Amino acid sequence: MFRGAVHLCAGRGHLGRRLSTLRGGSALGKVEGTGGHHGSGVPPVSSCVTFRTWDPGRAGQTVGQLGEGGWAGKVSEIKKTLQSVLPGGAWNSLYDTSHLPPEQSDVVIVGGGVLGLSVAYWLKRLEKQRGAIRVLVVEQDHTYSQASTGLSVGGIRQQFSLPENIQLSLFSVNFLRNINDYLAVVDDPPLDLQFNPSGYLLLASEEGAAILESNVKVQRQEGAKVCLMSPEQLRNKFPWINTEGVALASYGLEGEGWFDPWCLLQGLRRKVQAMGVHFCHGEVTRFVSSSNRMETTSGEEITLKRIHEVHVKMDHSVEYQPVECAIVINAAGAWSGRVAELAGIGKGPPGTLQGTKLPVEPRKRYVYVWHCPQGPGLESPLVADTSGVYFRRDGLGNNYLGGCSPTEEEEPDPENLEVDHDFFQNKVWPRLAWRIPAFESLKVRSAWAGYYDYNTFDQNGVVGPHPLVANMYFATGFSGHGLQQAPAVGRAVAEMVLEGRFQTINLNAFLFSRFFLGEKVQEHNIF
Repeated sequence: MFRGAVHLCAGRGHLGRRLSTLRGGSALGKVEGTGGHHGSGVPPVSSCVTFRTWDPGRAGQTVGQLGEGGWAGKVSEIKKTLQSVLPGGAWNSLYDTSHLPPEQSDVVIVGGGVLGLSVAYWLKRLEKQRGAIRVLVVEQDHTYSQASTGLSVGGIRQQFSLPENIQLSLFSVNFLRNINDYLAVVDDPPLDLQFNPSGYLLLASEEGAAILESNVKVQRQEGAKVCLMSPEQLRNKFPWINTEGVALASYGLEGEGWFDPWCLLQGLRRKVQAMGVHFCHGEVTRFVSSSNRMETTSGEEITLKRIHEVHVKMDHSVEYQPVECAIVINAAGAWSGRVAELAGIGKGPPGTLQGTKLPVEPRKRYVYVWHCPQGPGLESPLVADTSGVYFRRDGLGNNYLGGCSPTEEEEPDPENLEVDHDFFQNKVWPRLAWRIPAFESLKVRSAWAGYYDYNTFDQNGVVGPHPLVANMYFATGFSGHGLQQAPAVGRAVAEMVLEGRFQTINLNAFLFSRFFLGEKVQEHNIF
């Protein structure tokens, strides 16, 4: 019913058309004609200000008065007067505002992980004129201690079932291979992602063999270098694998493996700062928006919204800073669903476009690190078993890391990042030892937990604009493969913001409108 309206609303113009809210208008934080501070909540006072200072050396008072008008110019007069009677040299501000975000920004990106930073990078790289777009990145966890990026196992593969995911990863692996062509900063050392191109090895049972073979056909059509292996070929190449129950395997020959996710995060952050992107450590707590009502061709009434202002609460403080903006990018990862709710997304009647939520929530996943002297050698790829467990090597000292996604019934509480060690003993280790007999004698060294930005609808990313909140764009919901696809997703979002359409890779299948229309784009290779 709303299909036409959905696609009509999803069509966007260029960023330049949206900057009228910022260009030539008055700035936030101005002193109004009545003396009030716009947006501060402070009651208006007289615009005529009298000040007195006492100078013991001069044995008298200095009295000054600022009348109507020219407030900005009079501030310097106050400073000069105070400086002339106070000890010390240069004027120092009585209140440091360096930790506050700017009062205006063309684009506010909520989330400073690799996806948010990638969007920032491509916005600046693709801008028509240097410095034309002001970008602010807001990140609540400035240590990245709970960020999905740093807690990832750092894998990259092309072995997906959807052409869009394959194309995203092909673009991203090229980006990673040439990382210093993209992210080099003058006078800074080059980045070393420690990319290990050992590939992925996906095992399939008799039941899953046909799907695996079909997936490989799609992967090859998109340009991925993947081969199929029989159980006998598996035993010959990887003699440490027990092939019982394995009917077929697919092996990535090129462009697959793992890398250092922390290095990519820091490299992107360093580069975008050099490009002029602003950073703020704080939490987005509110969106101020305007709305307009319209009717669809079927006579249904819908409400279009546009965000004008983002409220950023400072870290460890009760203060907040309003930031006037033209575009908001929701790249908040596991918490992007909450950010969408702040913008009113999903707050309408059930079954309507306005009532359709962003179906992204935090899902906790465990990663275990173990040592096994007799384990697979340096040629070992990242192995994904028929049972759902996976592992890869971790360095050169016979250390390995891996885990397994729980069933829906086993989903752990995402309120904290505590590790369930019994999950390894009961669910992961038995399956590992069955497939890799050497792992029978492994010893767990450490473990951690991280978050998936889990899309409960179809486990695929959400990219592009919201159909009703006109200037909120998404880069979220990748359900565990956001890190590896971040370079390509960042470019896709930047293209949509700047040009109004996807150009490099067509990601229309990943638009928000599919949730309302019920059009799943199911990715089968999620683990």
